[in-house]
Amino acid sequence: MEMGSPKNKPRTMLHHQAPCTRAHQVGALLLVAGTYFLTRLLDGFLASCPIADQTGPPGHLVRLTDGGSLFWPSSGYGAQLSLKVYVYEEDEIDGLRELMRGREGKITADACVKGQWGTQVKIHRMLLKSRFRTWRKEEADFFFVPSYVKCVRMMGGLNDKEINQTYVKILSQMPYFRLSGGRNHIFVFPSGAGAHLFRSWATYLNRSVILTPEGDRTDKRDASAFNTWKDIIIPGNVDDAMTRDGFSLVQPLPLSKRRYLANFLGRAQNKVGRLHLIELAKQFPDKLESPELKFSGPEKLGKKEYFEHLRNAKFCLAPRGESSWTLRFYESFFVECVPVLLSDQVELPFQNVIDYKQVSIKWPSTRIGPELLGYLESIPDDVIERMIDHGRRIRCLWVYTSESRSCSAMSGILWELQRKTRYFHQSTETFWLHNGSVVNRNLVEFSQWTPPMPLP
Repeated sequence: MEMGSPKNKPRTMLHHQAPCTRAHQVGALLLVAGTYFLTRLLDGFLASCPIADQTGPPGHLVRLTDGGSLFWPSSGYGAQLSLKVYVYEEDEIDGLRELMRGREGKITADACVKGQWGTQVKIHRMLLKSRFRTWRKEEADFFFVPSYVKCVRMMGGLNDKEINQTYVKILSQMPYFRLSGGRNHIFVFPSGAGAHLFRSWATYLNRSVILTPEGDRTDKRDASAFNTWKDIIIPGNVDDAMTRDGFSLVQPLPLSKRRYLANFLGRAQNKVGRLHLIELAKQFPDKLESPELKFSGPEKLGKKEYFEHLRNAKFCLAPRGESSWTLRFYESFFVECVPVLLSDQVELPFQNVIDYKQVSIKWPSTRIGPELLGYLESIPDDVIERMIDHGRRIRCLWVYTSESRSCSAMSGILWELQRKTRYFHQSTETFWLHNGSVVNRNLVEFSQWTPPMPLP
Protein backbone atom coordinates (compact mmCIF):
# COMPACT_ATOMS: atom_id res chain seq x y z
CA MET A 1 0.00 0.00 0.00
CA GLU A 2 1.05 3.57 -0.60
CA MET A 3 2.14 5.87 2.10
CA GLY A 4 -0.62 8.22 3.26
CA SER A 5 -3.43 5.73 2.78
CA PRO A 6 -5.79 5.37 5.70
CA LYS A 7 -4.37 1.96 6.54
CA ASN A 8 -0.86 3.45 6.95
CA LYS A 9 -1.73 6.19 9.39
CA PRO A 10 0.12 5.93 12.67
CA ARG A 11 -1.69 4.30 15.49
CA THR A 12 -2.51 6.25 18.59
CA MET A 13 -1.02 4.55 21.66
CA LEU A 14 -3.09 4.93 24.77
CA HIS A 15 -1.34 4.98 28.22
CA HIS A 16 -3.24 4.70 31.45
CA GLN A 17 -1.31 6.88 33.96
CA ALA A 18 -1.87 7.15 37.69
CA PRO A 19 -2.45 10.69 38.92
CA CYS A 20 0.69 12.51 40.23
CA THR A 21 0.06 13.32 43.87
CA ARG A 22 2.05 15.53 46.28
CA ALA A 23 3.45 12.39 47.91
CA HIS A 24 4.97 11.38 44.58
CA GLN A 25 6.60 14.80 44.19
CA VAL A 26 8.13 14.69 47.68
CA GLY A 27 9.44 11.15 47.06
CA ALA A 28 11.08 12.21 43.82
CA LEU A 29 12.82 15.14 45.53
CA LEU A 30 14.10 12.87 48.31
CA LEU A 31 15.44 10.39 45.73
CA VAL A 32 17.34 13.13 43.89
CA ALA A 33 18.78 14.54 47.12
CA GLY A 34 19.80 11.08 48.37
CA THR A 35 21.49 10.25 45.10
CA TYR A 36 23.44 13.55 45.20
CA PHE A 37 24.71 13.09 48.75
CA LEU A 38 25.59 9.42 48.16
CA THR A 39 27.61 10.39 45.08
CA ARG A 40 29.51 13.07 47.02
CA LEU A 41 30.21 10.59 49.81
CA LEU A 42 31.64 8.00 47.40
CA ASP A 43 33.76 10.65 45.64
CA GLY A 44 35.27 11.71 48.95
CA PHE A 45 36.00 8.12 49.93
CA LEU A 46 37.71 7.31 46.63
CA ALA A 47 39.73 10.53 46.74
CA SER A 48 41.15 9.51 50.11
CA CYS A 49 42.32 6.12 48.78
CA PRO A 50 45.76 5.67 47.23
CA ILE A 51 45.89 5.88 43.45
CA ALA A 52 47.10 2.28 43.34
CA ASP A 53 43.78 1.14 44.84
CA GLN A 54 41.87 2.71 41.96
CA THR A 55 43.99 1.81 38.98
CA GLY A 56 46.16 -1.10 40.13
CA PRO A 57 49.90 -1.03 40.89
CA PRO A 58 51.69 2.17 39.76
CA GLY A 59 54.46 0.19 38.13
CA HIS A 60 56.52 -2.97 38.19
CA LEU A 61 56.98 -4.34 41.71
CA VAL A 62 60.56 -5.05 42.80
CA ARG A 63 61.05 -7.16 45.91
CA LEU A 64 63.99 -5.87 47.90
CA THR A 65 66.41 -7.81 50.06
CA ASP A 66 65.52 -8.01 53.76
CA GLY A 67 61.90 -7.07 53.06
CA GLY A 68 60.23 -4.10 51.45
CA SER A 69 59.56 -3.30 47.83
CA LEU A 70 59.73 -0.53 45.27
CA PHE A 71 58.13 0.15 41.90
CA TRP A 72 59.53 1.10 38.54
CA PRO A 73 57.00 3.78 37.57
CA SER A 74 54.53 2.65 34.92
CA SER A 75 54.64 6.13 33.37
CA GLY A 76 57.30 6.01 30.69
CA TYR A 77 58.45 2.49 31.59
CA GLY A 78 55.44 0.27 30.97
CA ALA A 79 53.90 -2.38 33.21
CA GLN A 80 56.41 -5.10 32.32
CA LEU A 81 59.67 -5.60 30.49
CA SER A 82 59.10 -6.37 26.81
CA LEU A 83 62.11 -4.98 24.95
CA LYS A 84 64.27 -6.93 22.46
CA VAL A 85 68.04 -6.57 22.23
CA TYR A 86 70.27 -7.79 19.41
CA VAL A 87 73.83 -8.59 20.55
CA TYR A 88 76.54 -8.37 17.90
CA GLU A 89 78.78 -11.46 17.73
CA GLU A 90 82.50 -10.74 18.00
CA ASP A 91 83.18 -12.35 14.59
CA GLU A 92 80.21 -10.65 12.93
CA ILE A 93 81.89 -7.28 12.49
CA ASP A 94 85.49 -6.90 11.34
CA GLY A 95 87.39 -5.20 14.15
CA LEU A 96 85.02 -6.08 17.00
CA ARG A 97 87.27 -8.89 18.21
CA GLU A 98 90.16 -6.43 18.58
CA LEU A 99 88.05 -4.21 20.86
CA MET A 100 87.39 -7.27 23.01
CA ARG A 101 90.72 -9.13 22.92
CA GLY A 102 93.36 -6.71 21.66
CA ARG A 103 95.32 -6.66 18.42
CA GLU A 104 96.86 -10.08 19.11
CA GLY A 105 93.68 -11.65 20.47
CA LYS A 106 95.32 -12.74 23.73
CA ILE A 107 93.24 -10.82 26.27
CA THR A 108 90.45 -12.93 27.80
CA ALA A 109 87.05 -11.96 29.12
CA ASP A 110 87.91 -13.63 32.43
CA ALA A 111 90.84 -11.25 32.81
CA CYS A 112 88.61 -8.26 32.07
CA VAL A 113 85.73 -9.19 34.38
CA LYS A 114 87.84 -8.48 37.46
CA GLY A 115 88.16 -5.08 39.10
CA GLN A 116 85.96 -2.02 39.03
CA TRP A 117 85.65 -2.05 35.24
CA GLY A 118 84.19 -5.58 35.04
CA THR A 119 80.75 -4.25 34.10
CA GLN A 120 81.83 -4.21 30.44
CA VAL A 121 82.07 -8.02 30.55
CA LYS A 122 79.22 -8.76 32.96
CA ILE A 123 76.59 -6.81 31.02
CA HIS A 124 77.68 -8.49 27.79
CA ARG A 125 77.51 -11.97 29.31
CA MET A 126 74.08 -11.37 30.81
CA LEU A 127 72.64 -10.07 27.55
CA LEU A 128 73.95 -13.16 25.74
CA LYS A 129 71.79 -15.26 28.09
CA SER A 130 68.92 -12.81 28.39
CA ARG A 131 65.34 -13.76 27.61
CA PHE A 132 65.11 -10.36 25.93
CA ARG A 133 67.81 -11.20 23.41
CA THR A 134 66.73 -11.50 19.79
CA TRP A 135 68.60 -12.94 16.80
CA ARG A 136 66.47 -10.95 14.34
CA LYS A 137 67.80 -7.47 13.70
CA GLU A 138 64.58 -6.29 12.12
CA GLU A 139 62.64 -6.73 15.39
CA ALA A 140 65.28 -5.37 17.76
CA ASP A 141 64.62 -2.33 19.91
CA PHE A 142 68.34 -2.03 20.68
CA PHE A 143 71.67 -3.28 19.38
CA PHE A 144 74.38 -4.04 21.93
CA VAL A 145 77.97 -3.51 20.78
CA PRO A 146 80.31 -5.56 23.02
CA SER A 147 83.66 -4.01 23.79
CA TYR A 148 86.18 -4.50 26.61
CA VAL A 149 88.12 -1.47 25.50
CA LYS A 150 89.00 -0.15 28.97
CA CYS A 151 90.54 -3.48 29.93
CA VAL A 152 92.19 -3.90 26.52
CA ARG A 153 93.78 -0.48 26.82
CA MET A 154 94.95 -1.09 30.40
CA MET A 155 96.57 -4.39 29.37
CA GLY A 156 98.31 -2.88 26.34
CA GLY A 157 96.12 -4.62 23.77
CA LEU A 158 95.37 -1.40 21.88
CA ASN A 159 96.61 2.18 22.15
CA ASP A 160 94.39 5.26 21.94
CA LYS A 161 94.93 5.73 18.21
CA GLU A 162 94.12 2.09 17.47
CA ILE A 163 90.99 2.24 19.62
CA ASN A 164 89.74 5.26 17.70
CA GLN A 165 90.44 3.73 14.30
CA THR A 166 88.86 0.40 15.24
CA TYR A 167 85.64 1.97 16.50
CA VAL A 168 85.24 3.96 13.27
CA LYS A 169 85.92 0.78 11.31
CA ILE A 170 83.23 -1.29 13.02
CA LEU A 171 80.61 1.47 12.93
CA SER A 172 80.97 1.79 9.16
CA GLN A 173 79.97 -1.89 8.83
CA MET A 174 76.68 -1.62 10.71
CA PRO A 175 73.69 -0.79 8.47
CA TYR A 176 71.33 -0.50 11.46
CA PHE A 177 73.67 1.99 13.11
CA ARG A 178 73.50 4.06 9.92
CA LEU A 179 69.73 3.66 9.74
CA SER A 180 69.09 5.19 13.17
CA GLY A 181 72.13 7.42 13.40
CA GLY A 182 73.21 5.18 16.29
CA ARG A 183 70.20 6.04 18.47
CA ASN A 184 69.36 2.40 19.19
CA HIS A 185 72.94 1.17 19.70
CA ILE A 186 74.28 0.57 23.21
CA PHE A 187 77.91 0.99 24.29
CA VAL A 188 79.45 0.32 27.71
CA PHE A 189 82.23 2.59 28.97
CA PRO A 190 82.85 1.37 32.52
CA SER A 191 85.43 3.83 33.89
CA GLY A 192 85.74 7.47 34.89
CA ALA A 193 86.93 8.31 31.39
CA GLY A 194 83.47 7.39 30.08
CA ALA A 195 83.10 7.54 26.31
CA HIS A 196 86.32 9.57 26.06
CA LEU A 197 88.12 6.22 25.65
CA PHE A 198 86.89 6.60 22.06
CA ARG A 199 88.36 9.97 21.16
CA SER A 200 85.87 10.61 18.37
CA TRP A 201 82.81 9.72 20.43
CA ALA A 202 81.35 13.23 20.00
CA THR A 203 81.25 12.75 16.23
CA TYR A 204 80.00 9.16 16.04
CA LEU A 205 78.27 8.27 19.34
CA ASN A 206 76.55 11.55 20.15
CA ARG A 207 73.14 9.91 19.65
CA SER A 208 73.89 6.44 20.99
CA VAL A 209 72.98 5.05 24.41
CA ILE A 210 76.04 4.96 26.66
CA LEU A 211 76.07 2.85 29.84
CA THR A 212 78.59 4.31 32.27
CA PRO A 213 79.07 4.93 35.99
CA GLU A 214 80.50 8.36 35.12
CA GLY A 215 78.21 11.36 34.73
CA ASP A 216 80.89 14.05 34.62
CA ARG A 217 84.40 14.54 33.26
CA THR A 218 84.95 18.24 33.73
CA ASP A 219 88.31 17.98 35.49
CA LYS A 220 90.27 17.11 32.34
CA ARG A 221 87.79 17.60 29.50
CA ASP A 222 85.93 20.59 28.19
CA ALA A 223 82.63 18.73 28.23
CA SER A 224 81.07 15.61 29.71
CA ALA A 225 80.31 12.64 27.46
CA PHE A 226 77.25 11.87 29.58
CA ASN A 227 73.83 13.08 28.41
CA THR A 228 71.07 12.57 30.96
CA TRP A 229 68.40 12.32 28.24
CA LYS A 230 69.91 9.38 26.33
CA ASP A 231 72.54 7.73 28.54
CA ILE A 232 72.20 5.53 31.62
CA ILE A 233 74.25 5.69 34.81
CA ILE A 234 75.12 2.17 35.96
CA PRO A 235 76.46 0.97 39.33
CA GLY A 236 80.17 0.25 39.66
CA ASN A 237 81.39 -3.33 39.80
CA VAL A 238 81.69 -4.31 43.47
CA ASP A 239 83.86 -7.39 44.02
CA ASP A 240 81.78 -10.57 43.77
CA ALA A 241 83.26 -11.78 47.05
CA MET A 242 81.30 -9.00 48.81
CA THR A 243 77.96 -9.30 46.99
CA ARG A 244 77.21 -12.99 47.50
CA ASP A 245 74.14 -13.46 49.71
CA GLY A 246 75.20 -14.94 53.06
CA PHE A 247 78.75 -15.64 51.92
CA SER A 248 80.33 -12.21 51.99
CA LEU A 249 84.11 -12.11 52.34
CA VAL A 250 83.81 -9.64 55.24
CA GLN A 251 80.81 -9.26 57.52
CA PRO A 252 79.67 -5.85 58.85
CA LEU A 253 80.46 -4.88 62.44
CA PRO A 254 77.89 -3.61 64.97
CA LEU A 255 78.08 0.17 65.30
CA SER A 256 79.29 -0.17 68.90
CA LYS A 257 82.27 -2.21 67.72
CA ARG A 258 83.49 0.26 65.09
CA ARG A 259 86.62 2.13 65.99
CA TYR A 260 86.24 5.24 63.84
CA LEU A 261 83.59 7.80 63.11
CA ALA A 262 84.57 7.91 59.44
CA ASN A 263 87.20 6.69 57.02
CA PHE A 264 88.68 7.48 53.63
CA LEU A 265 90.40 4.61 51.87
CA GLY A 266 91.94 5.90 48.68
CA ARG A 267 94.92 7.56 47.07
CA ALA A 268 95.46 11.30 47.13
CA GLN A 269 95.84 11.55 43.31
CA ASN A 270 96.79 15.19 43.95
CA LYS A 271 93.07 16.05 44.25
CA VAL A 272 92.16 18.90 46.58
CA GLY A 273 89.32 17.10 48.37
CA ARG A 274 91.36 13.98 48.99
CA LEU A 275 94.35 15.96 50.19
CA HIS A 276 92.09 17.78 52.67
CA LEU A 277 90.81 14.46 54.02
CA ILE A 278 94.31 13.10 54.51
CA GLU A 279 95.28 16.23 56.44
CA LEU A 280 92.05 16.04 58.44
CA ALA A 281 92.87 12.46 59.43
CA LYS A 282 96.22 13.66 60.79
CA GLN A 283 94.43 16.27 62.92
CA PHE A 284 91.77 13.86 64.21
CA PRO A 285 93.32 10.36 64.07
CA ASP A 286 90.80 8.97 66.57
CA LYS A 287 87.85 10.01 64.44
CA LEU A 288 88.97 9.70 60.82
CA GLU A 289 91.03 6.84 59.41
CA SER A 290 92.90 7.47 56.18
CA PRO A 291 95.76 5.00 55.76
CA GLU A 292 98.22 5.34 52.90
CA LEU A 293 97.19 2.67 50.44
CA LYS A 294 99.88 0.54 48.84
CA PHE A 295 98.98 -1.25 45.61
CA SER A 296 102.25 -3.16 45.28
CA GLY A 297 105.02 -4.54 47.47
CA PRO A 298 104.83 -6.26 50.87
CA GLU A 299 102.62 -3.53 52.35
CA LYS A 300 99.98 -3.87 49.66
CA LEU A 301 96.50 -3.89 51.14
CA GLY A 302 94.73 -7.13 50.18
CA LYS A 303 91.09 -7.41 49.25
CA LYS A 304 90.01 -8.73 52.64
CA GLU A 305 92.12 -6.21 54.56
CA TYR A 306 90.65 -3.37 52.49
CA PHE A 307 87.05 -4.29 53.39
CA GLU A 308 88.00 -4.89 57.04
CA HIS A 309 89.22 -1.29 57.17
CA LEU A 310 86.12 -0.05 55.36
CA ARG A 311 83.72 -1.71 57.81
CA ASN A 312 85.43 -0.20 60.86
CA ALA A 313 83.70 3.21 60.62
CA LYS A 314 80.14 4.49 60.77
CA PHE A 315 80.60 6.68 57.69
CA CYS A 316 82.56 5.97 54.52
CA LEU A 317 83.77 9.15 52.82
CA ALA A 318 83.66 9.09 49.01
CA PRO A 319 85.44 12.13 47.53
CA ARG A 320 85.95 12.88 43.86
CA GLY A 321 89.04 11.36 42.26
CA GLU A 322 90.08 11.50 38.63
CA SER A 323 86.36 11.71 37.91
CA SER A 324 83.17 12.28 39.87
CA TRP A 325 82.14 8.67 40.49
CA THR A 326 83.82 6.39 43.01
CA LEU A 327 83.44 2.65 43.56
CA ARG A 328 83.72 3.26 47.31
CA PHE A 329 80.17 4.62 47.32
CA TYR A 330 78.81 1.23 46.22
CA GLU A 331 81.24 -0.83 48.32
CA SER A 332 80.12 0.94 51.50
CA PHE A 333 76.65 -0.63 51.28
CA PHE A 334 78.12 -4.12 51.63
CA VAL A 335 80.00 -3.32 54.85
CA GLU A 336 76.95 -1.33 56.03
CA CYS A 337 78.75 1.95 56.37
CA VAL A 338 76.77 5.11 55.47
CA PRO A 339 78.37 6.65 52.34
CA VAL A 340 79.15 10.36 52.41
CA LEU A 341 79.52 11.78 48.92
CA LEU A 342 82.09 14.55 48.60
CA SER A 343 81.75 14.83 44.84
CA ASP A 344 79.57 17.71 43.68
CA GLN A 345 79.09 16.59 40.05
CA VAL A 346 78.33 12.94 40.78
CA GLU A 347 75.42 11.21 39.02
CA LEU A 348 73.75 8.19 40.62
CA PRO A 349 71.84 5.26 39.06
CA PHE A 350 68.12 4.52 39.13
CA GLN A 351 67.05 7.88 40.54
CA ASN A 352 63.43 7.21 39.57
CA VAL A 353 63.14 4.50 42.22
CA ILE A 354 65.77 5.31 44.89
CA ASP A 355 65.57 8.16 47.37
CA TYR A 356 69.27 8.68 48.07
CA LYS A 357 68.51 10.93 51.06
CA GLN A 358 67.47 7.81 52.97
CA VAL A 359 70.68 5.85 52.37
CA SER A 360 73.50 8.39 52.01
CA ILE A 361 74.75 11.90 52.69
CA LYS A 362 76.04 14.40 50.14
CA TRP A 363 78.24 17.13 51.61
CA PRO A 364 79.77 20.10 49.73
CA SER A 365 83.33 19.26 48.69
CA THR A 366 84.26 22.87 49.44
CA ARG A 367 83.50 22.35 53.15
CA ILE A 368 85.77 19.42 53.97
CA GLY A 369 87.16 20.06 57.44
CA PRO A 370 86.39 19.81 61.16
CA GLU A 371 82.83 21.03 60.41
CA LEU A 372 82.18 17.81 58.48
CA LEU A 373 83.37 15.60 61.35
CA GLY A 374 81.32 17.63 63.82
CA TYR A 375 78.22 17.17 61.71
CA LEU A 376 78.73 13.41 61.38
CA GLU A 377 79.38 13.10 65.10
CA SER A 378 76.06 14.81 65.85
CA ILE A 379 74.01 12.13 64.05
CA PRO A 380 72.47 9.68 66.58
CA ASP A 381 73.19 5.98 66.22
CA ASP A 382 69.51 5.15 65.75
CA VAL A 383 69.42 7.43 62.70
CA ILE A 384 72.58 5.77 61.34
CA GLU A 385 71.01 2.35 61.90
CA ARG A 386 67.91 3.44 60.01
CA MET A 387 69.99 4.64 57.05
CA ILE A 388 71.96 1.40 57.07
CA ASP A 389 68.72 -0.58 57.07
CA HIS A 390 67.41 1.34 54.05
CA GLY A 391 70.73 0.78 52.30
CA ARG A 392 70.62 -2.92 53.12
CA ARG A 393 67.33 -3.17 51.26
CA ILE A 394 68.33 -1.44 48.02
CA ARG A 395 71.92 -2.64 47.63
CA CYS A 396 70.67 -5.57 45.53
CA LEU A 397 70.43 -2.97 42.73
CA TRP A 398 74.26 -2.77 42.75
CA VAL A 399 74.70 -6.51 42.14
CA TYR A 400 75.34 -7.75 38.59
CA THR A 401 73.42 -10.98 38.65
CA SER A 402 70.74 -12.69 36.59
CA GLU A 403 67.87 -10.55 35.31
CA SER A 404 65.55 -13.24 36.71
CA ARG A 405 66.04 -11.51 40.06
CA SER A 406 63.71 -8.53 40.07
CA CYS A 407 66.20 -6.56 42.16
CA SER A 408 69.56 -6.48 40.40
CA ALA A 409 71.72 -4.04 38.48
CA MET A 410 70.83 -5.81 35.24
CA SER A 411 67.08 -5.62 35.79
CA GLY A 412 67.47 -1.93 36.59
CA ILE A 413 69.44 -1.33 33.38
CA LEU A 414 66.80 -3.15 31.33
CA TRP A 415 64.03 -1.00 32.80
CA GLU A 416 65.97 2.15 32.01
CA LEU A 417 66.57 0.91 28.46
CA GLN A 418 62.89 0.17 27.98
CA ARG A 419 62.13 3.79 28.88
CA LYS A 420 64.26 4.83 25.89
CA THR A 421 62.73 2.54 23.26
CA ARG A 422 61.41 4.06 20.05
CA TYR A 423 58.94 2.64 17.60
CA PHE A 424 60.45 4.56 14.67
CA HIS A 425 64.09 5.30 13.88
CA GLN A 426 65.56 7.79 11.43
CA SER A 427 68.60 9.97 10.93
CA THR A 428 69.79 12.76 8.65
CA GLU A 429 70.94 10.13 6.16
CA THR A 430 67.77 8.02 6.05
CA PHE A 431 64.69 8.74 3.91
CA TRP A 432 61.42 6.93 3.21
CA LEU A 433 59.01 6.65 0.30
CA HIS A 434 55.27 6.29 -0.14
CA ASN A 435 55.47 2.48 -0.24
CA GLY A 436 57.15 2.31 3.17
CA SER A 437 60.63 1.57 1.91
CA VAL A 438 63.63 3.22 3.58
CA VAL A 439 66.35 4.57 1.31
CA ASN A 440 69.61 6.48 1.61
CA ARG A 441 70.51 9.77 -0.04
CA ASN A 442 71.13 7.94 -3.32
CA LEU A 443 67.67 6.31 -3.10
CA VAL A 444 69.17 2.87 -2.47
CA GLU A 445 66.82 0.68 -0.41
CA PHE A 446 67.98 -0.28 3.07
CA SER A 447 68.23 -3.98 2.23
CA GLN A 448 70.83 -3.10 -0.39
CA TRP A 449 73.09 -1.00 1.84
CA THR A 450 76.55 -2.56 1.82
CA PRO A 451 79.56 -1.80 4.07
CA PRO A 452 81.57 0.23 4.44
CA MET A 453 79.01 2.97 4.73
CA PRO A 454 79.82 6.67 5.14
CA LEU A 455 79.51 7.90 8.69
CA PRO A 456 78.51 11.38 9.91
